[in-house]
Amino acid sequence: MAGAKLLTGNAVVGQSGGPTAVINQSLVGVVEGLRAGLKATGNVQNILGMRHGVNGLTKGDLIDLTEVPQDKLERVANTPSASLGSSRDKPDKEYCTRILKACEQHDIRYFFYVGGNDSSDTCRIVNELARASGYELRCFHVPKTVDNDLPVNDHTPGFPSAARFVAMAFAADSLDNRSLPGVKINVVMGRHAGFLTAASALARGIGGDPNDGPHLIYCPEVAFDTDQFIADVEKVYSKIGRCQIAVSEGIQDKDGVSIGAKLIKNGQVDSHGNVQLSGSGALGDQLSDLVKSRIKGKDGKPPRVRADTFGYLQRCWPDASVVDKQEAREAGRVAAKAAAAGELDGSIALIRAPGNPYRCEFKRIELSDVAAKTKHMPKDFIQGHNDVSAAFLDYCRPLVGPLPVFDRF
Repeated sequence: MAGAKLLTGNAVVGQSGGPTAVINQSLVGVVEGLRAGLKATGNVQNILGMRHGVNGLTKGDLIDLTEVPQDKLERVANTPSASLGSSRDKPDKEYCTRILKACEQHDIRYFFYVGGNDSSDTCRIVNELARASGYELRCFHVPKTVDNDLPVNDHTPGFPSAARFVAMAFAADSLDNRSLPGVKINVVMGRHAGFLTAASALARGIGGDPNDGPHLIYCPEVAFDTDQFIADVEKVYSKIGRCQIAVSEGIQDKDGVSIGAKLIKNGQVDSHGNVQLSGSGALGDQLSDLVKSRIKGKDGKPPRVRADTFGYLQRCWPDASVVDKQEAREAGRVAAKAAAAGELDGSIALIRAPGNPYRCEFKRIELSDVAAKTKHMPKDFIQGHNDVSAAFLDYCRPLVGPLPVFDRF
């Protein structure tokens, strides 16, 4: 509800979840937006930063950002990773009660949190607790996730830069695969959403060869069958003598069972009990062993098979998308503007404007629209069981930006 009375006190901003190449752009955007709005009007006395997200807030580990020089803000904005430090804490109601208590202790009236699904849920719970207790607090979520799985949003800050890395990495890897032919499997992040894995398709054509990879793309939105996988690889390998494959870490069978969990015996699990797929390299190794055991070349021997797991390299690669940097910065500014306009709370969503050229608009939505929710790739982005459509490429290209073009003899 815009137009509510403006509060007077301090503002705090934090970063949560996996860092990205542009999460600091959003941080700086919030600071700039507060300086131009609520700080200028005297409603915000101090702009505070949480060290390692809400974990630091509850411990009083705060940094004063009020008077940081603009040149330093610019350097921080263009630095990958979370400058304030991040947190993997997944606050429940009891934890959020401690967050609210810390806000009261530090006279915090404006709460900004840059993060993904769980971060938006933290904002929602803290917001509801504040209302129930009668403490006046404005809570705003600024979107961020390389997985690109936040509902309502056309795309999420962090994804375009990670997608750019994936496209460039696959292009370079395809050139390598062409020089020394074999079967190459690359496991890509994204958990249960296939957007990042699909971005590998942008690599096609960069190397100047109609047979540039990836030749096969497996996203979690399509049921994965190991027998079909082997048949797909064998078909490509027998035709061109090599095969480059993009595999999402979250691939699952027709019953929704993780392929990684099925193939990996005694695999590591994270703090929430999830099998560590992308982080361990085990999924790629198991798929490699499967190919070696079931495919034979013309000489009767298994093909040369290698696997790489891109892992954390995808998140903070410094060659960020220009569009991503601009939009991440603006998302932070828009959140601060929403607070200055008297909004009580909300999340900032990125909405693609219709038509060409590409243009993005920003919209305040309810915290409940995104809190602890995920989206998947739409069906029209998927082609068959092992490829993506032209619609996805049209969607992704303006986000990633121009890619280099190579050549060959």
